[in-house]
Amino acid sequence: MSEKLLVKRPIYPVIGLFTSVLILVFGLITAKNIECIWYLGGMWLLFLAFGYWRSCLAILPVAAVLSAILAGITYAISKDVQSTYAAVNRILAVGIAVIPGLALSPISLVRNFSTLKIPRMITLGMMITLTFFPLLGGEVRQVREAMKTRGAGSFLSPQIFYRAFLIPLVMRLVNISDTLALSVETRGFTKDASACSVYKTVRIRPADLVFLLLALAGAGLVVVL
Repeated sequence: MSEKLLVKRPIYPVIGLFTSVLILVFGLITAKNIECIWYLGGMWLLFLAFGYWRSCLAILPVAAVLSAILAGITYAISKDVQSTYAAVNRILAVGIAVIPGLALSPISLVRNFSTLKIPRMITLGMMITLTFFPLLGGEVRQVREAMKTRGAGSFLSPQIFYRAFLIPLVMRLVNISDTLALSVETRGFTKDASACSVYKTVRIRPADLVFLLLALAGAGLVVVL
């Protein structure tokens, strides 16, 4: 994620991950119900109220474009308004579910998992996942800039795409994986949870419990209605 999207006082990381799963699963299951859009909108406002305004604003253009494209394709194929509405809700559910991840610092997640004695391989996997996509985006931009500087030609040409973009990108990612492996080993990241200590413990706050209760209450209200 971009550092610009990070929240100064994020929600307790485990609660944030749980909320993401809740939004995604609940949104996919209830996508055809009219109440689903109200729940998703309520969760977006809840994140906004808890300081996630940068991430909330960042997902809006992406969700709008993807929703419009998927809605158009779904309606063109099915001619069914309800199916189109459900397709839009599923895209919105995915977009809102990623908000906690966009604003979560990998180090906060590692500290939280280490405090809870979660297996180190899971912790390492989550840390790599959160840091990989921003690195991938940066590498893609650098390769594209190199193509423009060298006048490689049209990006849509299969031959140019393969030789001037795909191969350099793969080579850069291989180098990143080697560097990441050395970095993990240098920092003493082991699979033994008892061999590690947490420099700054991530503690749950009353605000985190309020957020969780509001998220669960919203989902329960949609089920009741």
